[in-house]
Amino acid sequence: MTRQATCPECEAGRGLPAIGESRLRTAVAEMLNRHPCVGLAVGVVRDGSLVSFHGHGLADIASDTPVTEDTVFRIGSVTKPVTAIAVMQLHEQGLVDLDAPAGDYLRAYALVPAHAGFGPATVRHLLTHTAGIAEVRHLSDLLHPEAGPFGGRPPQLSVPVGEPLPSLAEYYRAGLPIVAEPGTVFAYSNHGYATLGQIVEDVSGMSLERYFRERIFDPLGMTDTGLTRSARLASRLATGYELGRRGAKAVPDRDWIGAGAGGVYSTTRDVARLAAALTGGGAGENGSVLRPDTLDMMYEPHFRPDPRVPGWGLGFFSGRAGRHPVAGHDGILPGFNSAVFLAPDDGVGVVAFTNGSKGAFGWMETEFRRLLRHLLEVPDEVVRTDIPQRPEVWAELCGRYRMPPRISDLRGRLAIPGGVEVFVRGGRLMIRALTPVPSLYRGLPLCPDDEDDPRVFRLDLPGPGSPSLRVVFGAAPDGTAAMHVDLGGQPTSFIGRPRGRRRGRPGVRTRIGPRCGRRAR
Repeated sequence: MTRQATCPECEAGRGLPAIGESRLRTAVAEMLNRHPCVGLAVGVVRDGSLVSFHGHGLADIASDTPVTEDTVFRIGSVTKPVTAIAVMQLHEQGLVDLDAPAGDYLRAYALVPAHAGFGPATVRHLLTHTAGIAEVRHLSDLLHPEAGPFGGRPPQLSVPVGEPLPSLAEYYRAGLPIVAEPGTVFAYSNHGYATLGQIVEDVSGMSLERYFRERIFDPLGMTDTGLTRSARLASRLATGYELGRRGAKAVPDRDWIGAGAGGVYSTTRDVARLAAALTGGGAGENGSVLRPDTLDMMYEPHFRPDPRVPGWGLGFFSGRAGRHPVAGHDGILPGFNSAVFLAPDDGVGVVAFTNGSKGAFGWMETEFRRLLRHLLEVPDEVVRTDIPQRPEVWAELCGRYRMPPRISDLRGRLAIPGGVEVFVRGGRLMIRALTPVPSLYRGLPLCPDDEDDPRVFRLDLPGPGSPSLRVVFGAAPDGTAAMHVDLGGQPTSFIGRPRGRRRGRPGVRTRIGPRCGRRAR
């Protein structure tokens, strides 16, 4: 079931200059053919209003409740931009200095560096996921119920809904470890944003729920949004499902610690109001939540491992679609996936939610970024065939690359324990994941993506609707050879051997890995 919105702007016939309503319906239908969903809600925002809504399927199978603009979803990590807005409000008031040590504002627990030589983790580091906090603190984090090693489940404490959670002070009572030099590496961290939520509470003297309500949700008219599950929200809350061989199965209903990282409940209509403010200079229907210059600063890339890949702003990924600056965030919780993608200079945004779709943590980011590009009349990013190969540089690129130790996501390291390998086969530069999964181990070609830079490539992932990824070869901050990949707006780095060094024989030049001329087995 796909239905047109009944908002006043749509009733008045307000169209989409770059993609008409019929084309939009067709685009959503094509997504659903590629990616079956129990329920899907898609909204398009333009110039401050929700101009189109499409609801598909069911919010709850047992009661045959359809998805509407007012269906409540758990929006997961789309909470993080809300937490970032709260921090930046405190910054505007002069209560938080982004470049001061986060510990200056954190009262509930300490950030504990693994080495005495580390510099302090600042508030800016926390906002950009560069504070040196690992996503998985301990292997035991993966043993919590519903944590799971894969599939996007938060690797941290959770309890059945209704049971009490410990405070962050209790949960991090031994301190939150800083395991890498702050500012040197991107590592997506729920713990970091949970800490930002705690800073908001410690500085403002208000609970995070009250702060969000009074300073963000109410000014934007987000009346069906909250950080706690009120009776009002619970009455319209979608049921989360997993799709398996026997169809849809409801997932256990749990709460995770660290509400500032992923605790918000909301609707398509309300998140569209947030998107309208984020593309309208920080002002909503009922008031303003940020100054325009503050919002502009949040969209700027504050961390990029390499200038040839997108970076991370303050609460958002930061990139471009053609000549258009774009930003956004996605969210993942068991049974729920969400996405918000924005073109701030154009006043355009896309919001989307599902309550049950296989692999949604991958395809939603790809499909709805692509939809935003279509709204902006920007062609899809595709592998180019007009750029000649440059085999003279292949020797220095070939070899094995691994995720950085300690700081990178333990789940990712478990998925590809051997890292990735770049090699030559059949006269083509190839890349493969060193994993027992045959489809990943066989390898895919790396195709040149820049006429002037032979170390920039694009990788076409297999499967309908799959994205192409930009892959660039350069160096890590310490000079170590590195491969940087844009994974859904997250600048992910893989580290090779240091240039000019052979293990055990300092000072002897060698290739990063095996000779490219050798036959790959």
